[in-house]
Amino acid sequence: MITASSSAALNPAYIPSPSTTTRKVPGYESTSPPAIAVPARNGGQEQSAKSLNFFQRAAGAALDAFESGFINNVLERPHALPRTADPAVQIAGNFAPVGEQAPVRSLPVTGRIPPFINGVYARNGANPCFEPTAGHHLFDGDGMVHAISIRNGAAESYACRFTQTSRLYQERAADRPLFPKTIGELHGHSGIARLALFYARGLCGLLDPSQGAGVANAGLVYFNGRLLAMSEDDLPYQVRVTAGGDLETVGRYDFDGQLGCAMIAHPKLDPATGELFALSYDVIKKPYLKYFYFHADGTKSADVEIELDQPTMIHDFAITENFVVVPDHQVVFKLAEMFRGGSPVVLDKEKTSRFGVLPKYARDSSEMVWVDVPDCFCFHLWNSWEEGEEVVVIGSCMTPADSIFNDSGEDRLESVLTEIRLNTRTGESTRRAILSTDAQVNLEVGMVNRNMLGRKTRYAYLAVAEPWPKVSGFAKVDLATGELTRFDYGEGRFGGEPCFVPMDGEHARPGAEDDGYVLSFVRDESAGTSELLVVNAADMRLEATVQLPSRVPYGFHGTFIGAADIDAQH
Repeated sequence: MITASSSAALNPAYIPSPSTTTRKVPGYESTSPPAIAVPARNGGQEQSAKSLNFFQRAAGAALDAFESGFINNVLERPHALPRTADPAVQIAGNFAPVGEQAPVRSLPVTGRIPPFINGVYARNGANPCFEPTAGHHLFDGDGMVHAISIRNGAAESYACRFTQTSRLYQERAADRPLFPKTIGELHGHSGIARLALFYARGLCGLLDPSQGAGVANAGLVYFNGRLLAMSEDDLPYQVRVTAGGDLETVGRYDFDGQLGCAMIAHPKLDPATGELFALSYDVIKKPYLKYFYFHADGTKSADVEIELDQPTMIHDFAITENFVVVPDHQVVFKLAEMFRGGSPVVLDKEKTSRFGVLPKYARDSSEMVWVDVPDCFCFHLWNSWEEGEEVVVIGSCMTPADSIFNDSGEDRLESVLTEIRLNTRTGESTRRAILSTDAQVNLEVGMVNRNMLGRKTRYAYLAVAEPWPKVSGFAKVDLATGELTRFDYGEGRFGGEPCFVPMDGEHARPGAEDDGYVLSFVRDESAGTSELLVVNAADMRLEATVQLPSRVPYGFHGTFIGAADIDAQH
């Protein structure tokens, strides 16, 4: 029998900040002390109060006074937070954080889990360890991985752990937030002040920014014996799944000294070659964008510098059998906007969106072919393939393009599943909505059969992001006909990204792209329970429900790691 988890796992599980100007999130006041294990403090990475010299202690006190007296009380207090930076909006309800959960075993199962599903379903998400003291965007939270181990039809265990980033390590050691939040805090004059505060603390040795400031909360990929947790502002972090189903952070991973820059959270694993393709963008200095890849053995290619006129938000990209497809859209970074009191993430309406098509093994960007696709912003791309002179791209086109980052005042966000065709000979493009107008729903986060990534696919499995930003179910979409088959979670029940697990080779039906199962975490907001659903991807019928021991917040992206890969981890 599984015992009920502590109340710390049921309510927002912050480590409270000592600031007296903290803005409370609903539910925080009644929260019990969180069940979060602070790592042992062992000299190397931590500056304890005793090890600080007189100058550092004086500088620390002065900077703390500057933060509380000027930033909190002068720059931030008079201004109401926009919805995109208000923690009362961004991390309310089941978007609120939870405490860590050690492995809970022998989970109750209703129905039958197909016996071929042997391995671990892992899903990443943002889970702020400390209560926000100012603005906070959902994307700002510390990375937490939730993992459920499945073997021979049984749900063996569930666990969730923070990814122990350098940022989180230092903030836990200090018992307070020290690093600025990229989206929630870095806007306007207060954002400039917080950046100055961050750099001043670094110069005084009060924190160490040299090991990165990322949160590792977005993507997950298993590559070359390592499960990597990623956010696009840092190197990946390796997370190991233990034999007992627990999660351990191995550390910040630079591919054995080969990677010296951040990597976006959506690298692409080629199913035929085993190579991993990636991008890195820089918001401050040129080159604003770099492309590179890793051979199946982990050896890195040389960087290809891609010329852009301005730093651009490139959260995702696509691969085909022979090319990489790079979006260069209208959401850009303009740091000067902070001096005008605005956000540095800007929708540039004068810019024409385009896609670049580059041979996978290009030596430089002179081989890039750019094709304009006006008024197009795809936060995620689901697949791409080649058809004659055209490259076909499947993505969700979002309107307003910057609505995730900036409060436009428009309540209606649209995310339209779209087929975009890029003619690399003529430089022309066409686009069409895959769903008919009367069948249009917001489709975001999901995937195709990963064994066919970069090749022509018929189906995509995507979250029904309604009512935005919640997910009320997922859809199987026929990309050729637009036929949509929905699996709805039910009234008051919401989930996240559907994870397609293809049938293993021994049991797979030849040519059956939809031969597999979809895994998804679901929260029943009325009953206060969390579950893992196992749905047949072919007929979209529920096969099994796994009851989870504690609340699983809504999160971002996940992956399934087979048992053989779990056993082969470094």
